[in-house]
Amino acid sequence: MTSDPLAPLDLAFWNMESDRHPMHLGALGVFTTHSPTAGAHAADLLAARAAAVPGLRMRIRDTWQPLAFGGAARETDPDFDPLNHVRLHAPTDDFHAVAGRLMQRPLDRARPPWEAHVLPGEDGVSFAVLFKFHHALADGLRALKLAAGVLDPVDLPVRPPRAIEPPRGLLPDVRRLPALVPGLVRGALSDMGRALDIGASLARSTLGMRPTAALTSAPSGTRRTAGVVLDIDDVHRVRKSAGGTVNDVLIAVVAGALRRWLDERGDGSKGVAPRALIPVSRRRPHTAQPQGNRLSGYLIRLPVNEPDPLGRLHTVRTAMVRNKDAGPNRGAGAVALLADHVPALGHRLGGPLVGQAARLWFDILVTSVPLPGLGLRLGGHELAEVYPLAPLAPGQALAIAISTYRGRVHYGLVADAQAVPDLDRFAHAVSAEVATLLAACDP
Repeated sequence: MTSDPLAPLDLAFWNMESDRHPMHLGALGVFTTHSPTAGAHAADLLAARAAAVPGLRMRIRDTWQPLAFGGAARETDPDFDPLNHVRLHAPTDDFHAVAGRLMQRPLDRARPPWEAHVLPGEDGVSFAVLFKFHHALADGLRALKLAAGVLDPVDLPVRPPRAIEPPRGLLPDVRRLPALVPGLVRGALSDMGRALDIGASLARSTLGMRPTAALTSAPSGTRRTAGVVLDIDDVHRVRKSAGGTVNDVLIAVVAGALRRWLDERGDGSKGVAPRALIPVSRRRPHTAQPQGNRLSGYLIRLPVNEPDPLGRLHTVRTAMVRNKDAGPNRGAGAVALLADHVPALGHRLGGPLVGQAARLWFDILVTSVPLPGLGLRLGGHELAEVYPLAPLAPGQALAIAISTYRGRVHYGLVADAQAVPDLDRFAHAVSAEVATLLAACDP
């Protein structure tokens, strides 16, 4: 049986998981239908198609070989049964309420770490599917590809594969080894210097760090989810009027929503500037699907204490430009890159400590998940809404994931249910902030 060793960052995600802080991604898709049996039919389709997707048959097993002591690898599960992963639930009138309870349950680590939960709607005109993928099995892009494997086929443009240089003989490489040594040494020293630079930036960023009380919590292990849908045309109107990128506007919306939410619940926004982690993909375009997570990140302070909505957008825009100028390989936001410099056993022993340290590094996760522009279907039923759901780090109360799909922006909100019982109020604040920005742009 062949195996695929986990990349360092995947191994970190696998080892920092706990029962109260499962490290799986999620996506809640809502499909339109005109048949009350469409949900049951969708569950049958998902189970039948899953067996034909190789990535869904991969489990994660510990490895203890001398060169990978303490590591883990993906391997095909010889006992794979899709019925262990696809589940049909009773009809519900609140997809997010059920999704929250399902997101708080860790995946079975003895099986391929993914699940698909089909939720028929009581209205008879919709059903939802909640996909869960462990972060060690897939990042957002790969999770999308795995999910696409069980949806209805779509015609995607095919890029020609890159030419791969044939392997050279061993003897010429041995002869060239003396000439390669200086370059290898310089590369190793450069990597070490980069790791020290990131570590120093992280240490400086945590000095004097005071976590935002409303965004931190004692772990309860409970989860609540909510979703918000915006019109992408409204976002573009703000962008064209005030400047910046679409992503800048979407992050500024989060800052304004936090301000509104904190003031409404009585916590107050004065002096509040929570630290947001903005993950950045390090995948190179047009490469053959690299295995493992390839992530870095930007770190910015959300201007929650700024009363002017356009001022908040300007602050976010300036911070993002500064991050982009520095690049995703430098600064405290690039701390994920340190995973490459930690041996496998270090990840196994230090994973729980790394997870607990997240609260010292950032207050809230705000991540973007790419989606195709083409319409997706399951059993012929159109995917109308899709809410990405991010994992919640230990000690943190709220995580936000954003996707744009067919002219609309979907905010997927995940919160600790005990720390944020009013997540729906925050969801309303997101919608209200867009209206505030539009009014500021068109006085």
